[in-house]
Amino acid sequence: MTRLERWIAPRAAESGGRSGFRLLSTGLDAFVARGLLIELAERTLDLQYYIFHADHTGSLVIERLMAAADRGVRVRLLLDDWGTLEKKDAAVAALDAHPNVEIRVFNPYRHRTRLGRLGELLTSFTRVNRRMHNKQLVADGTAVVLGGRNIGDEYFSRGELDFQDVDVIAVGPVAGQSCDSFTAYWDSSFAVPITELTTSRLDDAAFTAARHRLHDRCEQLRDSSYARALAESDLAKDLRAHALHLHWADAEIIADPPDKLTQPVGARSATFLGAQISPHARAARSDLLVVSPYFVPGEEGVAFFGERRRDGVTVRVLTNSLAATDVWLVHAGYMKYRRPLLATGVRLYELRPEAAGTNGPRRSGIAIGSSRASLHGKTFVFDANSVFIGSVNLDPRSLEQNTEVGVLVHSPELAAEVVRLFDHWSSPALAYEVTSHAAGRLEWTGGFTAEPEAGFWRPLGARFFSHLPIESLI
Repeated sequence: MTRLERWIAPRAAESGGRSGFRLLSTGLDAFVARGLLIELAERTLDLQYYIFHADHTGSLVIERLMAAADRGVRVRLLLDDWGTLEKKDAAVAALDAHPNVEIRVFNPYRHRTRLGRLGELLTSFTRVNRRMHNKQLVADGTAVVLGGRNIGDEYFSRGELDFQDVDVIAVGPVAGQSCDSFTAYWDSSFAVPITELTTSRLDDAAFTAARHRLHDRCEQLRDSSYARALAESDLAKDLRAHALHLHWADAEIIADPPDKLTQPVGARSATFLGAQISPHARAARSDLLVVSPYFVPGEEGVAFFGERRRDGVTVRVLTNSLAATDVWLVHAGYMKYRRPLLATGVRLYELRPEAAGTNGPRRSGIAIGSSRASLHGKTFVFDANSVFIGSVNLDPRSLEQNTEVGVLVHSPELAAEVVRLFDHWSSPALAYEVTSHAAGRLEWTGGFTAEPEAGFWRPLGARFFSHLPIESLI
């Protein structure tokens, strides 16, 4: 039995076999949680990510994974190929060179040069457009971090872009379900070993040199303001004080099966994540909260929210403003649904770009480089009694093209934490509320009558693309 199992098993038993949860609403806590699980793992580490940057925080994660592999931990890393572009192949292969590390790439491009990829995109668009958007890290099959964050500086309060995101650390039976989901993807025909895709090979000397360079990069961060911010994060303080509080609750992992990619786009199945989540949204009787950075509900979604409103359910949605979004093209798909949604009584909030740092280091007076906020969290709360935290956006790409994963937790206490986070993000200081006047004119908090702070070109481009038939792609 591993250290994690010895700590978790008796507590899970005391709770009646339920799972334990800790919300990770700041980038600092989210990084500390991942580092903690990597440090504590003794048997296995399974990581599944859409994007894995080899930047400052990514380098720290890689260094810790290598150290875990050194002590005999089996490390499996499953990456979507969208985040493994040509220049990263050599770096990924270098990590795979460790005898205890194995890396597979999901639904890869067969051509690894940029020109070859472009040709494959043009000739095999239907296949390569289907991506694995799942995000989770499982340690010893008994603890997992999952939610909206990839691996990279912008997800952990260090980048120029400060993603406002949400994850959860979960221990107990639900982590076993995460492990099962990971294994289904790992064993699928879509997961191809990186060694079959690249000719990059490292001999012992090159491997040692690469590790020295990695160590040097990480050493530069040891005494940085970011390292000090990590040490002073809420989670780090609780761990030092042996005061880690968890919400114990019934929960289940909800994930698309990897063979979703074998079905035509738009196919329906009871096994798909959307079909599994929908009944919980339909069962809401008082309140429904939606946080989705990319929000393109479509006519079907507008009808669904309108039905909820007619049943007396309060519906509040938080998404990105045009000024805050990191993918402005998605706004082209969203903007045409604002008036119909408002007409049903849905309340719409759009995050401001100046919300950077309000959940993280700047709140405590430590500036570490973030200058612009963008919403990236994906979470839904049903009647303040249960909450879903995962990787899925409410848009056609997530629901029909990609595969996704998340956890549904039946805990009023955890749901209340997410409601407080929603209220914080949607407050007038951090978000615009969008309203519609009798004449149909939209207005944003502060008296804005056009996309606030978005400049000239973004609104122009968004309006132009909103008239094109591209909604199924965004």
